[in-house]
Amino acid sequence: MSTLKAQLRSDLTAAMKARDELVKSTLRMTLTAIGNAEVAGSEARELSDDEVLKVIAKEAKKRAESAEAFAAAGRDELAAQERAEGEVLDRYLPTQLSDDELAAIARTAVDETAAELGEAPGPRQMGQVMKRANAAAAGRADGGRVAAAVKALLLPG
Repeated sequence: MSTLKAQLRSDLTAAMKARDELVKSTLRMTLTAIGNAEVAGSEARELSDDEVLKVIAKEAKKRAESAEAFAAAGRDELAAQERAEGEVLDRYLPTQLSDDELAAIARTAVDETAAELGEAPGPRQMGQVMKRANAAAAGRADGGRVAAAVKALLLPG
C-alpha cells in the first residue's frame, strides 16, 4: 500500500475517534475515489503515491469547482462546505507554486525548447514547451495556470 494511502487511512481513523464529521466524510470520499481508480481498467492494481496524489488533486479541484458553482447560485452554506472539504484535501497536496515560480519554470521550459530547436519556439511548439513545464511543475500547479504562463511567453501580445 502506498504511504500516502496509509496516511489517509490513519487520518480517517483519527477523525472517527475525534468525531470530526467533515474530515471523516472528506477522507472517506477520497479513499473511495482512490479505490475506484485502482479497479478501473482491465485489472485491479495498487496506485503509487504519485497516482494517489493525482486522485487527491482531482478531488480537490472538484471541490473548488463545486464551491464556485454553489456560490454563483447563492447557496453559500453548500459553497462553504465544499471549501472546507477542499481545505482538508489541501493538507495532502504539495504546496502550490507562486505566480513568480511558475513564470520562472515556463521561462526555463521555453529556453530549453529554444536550445533544442535552434530557434525561439512559437505557438506551434507550445506542446513541446508544455511537456517540459508540466514535468517541472510536477503537480504543484494546475495545468491551466501552467498553460497560461507558457502562452504569455509564446504569444506576445
